[in-house]
Amino acid sequence: MTEPQPTVKCLVWDLDNTLWRGTLVEDGEVVLHEGIRDVIVALDERGILQAVASRNDHEHAWGQLEKLGLAEYFVLPRINWGAKSASIRSIAEELNFAMKTIAFIDDQPAERAEVAFHHAEVRCYTAEQALDLPGLPEFTPPVVTGDARRRRQMYQAGVRREAERTEHAGSDEEFLRSLGLELRIERAGDEAISRVEELTLRTSQMNATGVHYSDEALRALVADEEHEVLVASLTDRFGPHGAIGVILLERRPDTWHIKLLATSCRVVSFGVGAALLRWLSDETARAGVPLTAGFRRTERNRMMEVAYRFAGFREAADAEAPRSADGVQTLVLDPTRQDPPGHLKVMAPRLFGSPYEPVEWVPAAG
Repeated sequence: MTEPQPTVKCLVWDLDNTLWRGTLVEDGEVVLHEGIRDVIVALDERGILQAVASRNDHEHAWGQLEKLGLAEYFVLPRINWGAKSASIRSIAEELNFAMKTIAFIDDQPAERAEVAFHHAEVRCYTAEQALDLPGLPEFTPPVVTGDARRRRQMYQAGVRREAERTEHAGSDEEFLRSLGLELRIERAGDEAISRVEELTLRTSQMNATGVHYSDEALRALVADEEHEVLVASLTDRFGPHGAIGVILLERRPDTWHIKLLATSCRVVSFGVGAALLRWLSDETARAGVPLTAGFRRTERNRMMEVAYRFAGFREAADAEAPRSADGVQTLVLDPTRQDPPGHLKVMAPRLFGSPYEPVEWVPAAG
């Protein structure tokens, strides 16, 4: 049985006689094919990134996209006179996307053949198929989350952020303070569940147990008053990072237990994992209960183990909590009141029972 093809993550557009009618270098002025703008907007709203691979003068072609009001929708434009297969390779590598998640649309059979020869997994489409793309299953993600709808803006914000980080002459701490970082921790709602499931599935380096929780299992935990399903999101002055962390917390008779803590690897440098653990320590100290955590060492989650140890967790003795049959050990922390990190603002709820919106976490002495 043939496995279904993965959803397209990035569509690479040709320009001449594909996105617009005419050849820019010959005609000077071109117009959009009817309906193309709607296709571009529809794919963008589904979280599908869009790029350009075109044989043209970059300045002229990009200026035309700006004039048409479409430049903002494209990331990584590759507008040059080189092979389009090389442009697609460059786009895939910079996005860190597998070739099987890349699609290419071009009016020229020779160009499609050249790309297919070098990248057999890239799906190629004719210009005549452009208006049909939003109706194809490979361009229709099963779930479109809020993060997906903002994916292009998040990527573009990341490019600007990294450019400023490179140019920053001061220390890393000074740069982090300059970002105006805000970490927001909230109870997972319906829309967030899909992103939480994705984080438990895809995050391996910063996943404390490597356990994947299905959509059904997460919704059952949300409905259980003895569990908190929390999602963490991060923003700064460049824009949103989106949902970047998940905490599954269980209230047991004698302890609060972290069943899962996972954060996106792309925010490790912002100290998010440490901030979450400090906040949990502060919350449990307020409640007057110990804090325990499940941890299973994998080939990839050494960073998470370091984060737990640095936060003060120790391995439980067998008498306290023997290792489970699936290899999950229990770590124990005697929590103390903590102050929030100096480089980011933390908005978080009071746990177990509080119906209120997240409030700012302030220093313990405040």
